[in-house]
Amino acid sequence: MEIGRVVGNLWATRKDEKLSGQRFLVVKILESKDTVKNGLYVACDSVGAGNGDLVLITKGGAARQAVGSKDVPIDATIVGIIDSLDIDDE
Repeated sequence: MEIGRVVGNLWATRKDEKLSGQRFLVVKILESKDTVKNGLYVACDSVGAGNGDLVLITKGGAARQAVGSKDVPIDATIVGIIDSLDIDDE
């Protein structure tokens, strides 16, 4: 699993029919508590996360299981909204 911050929404009117009903968010993956990795990631939202939320992301087969179907063509799912994060200084 990885930790990320939601930075936006994604809408796609034309998509695989197995994706119908799924909500997609744009996420930046955290590299450390205060820095993010370059690039953006799209994740299916299964918990009702919103813009600015710190989230817990699972990938691969676990991401598909989180939305209840191994046949959904997704690679990442938000499975938790983080209330607090305590990391010792490195």
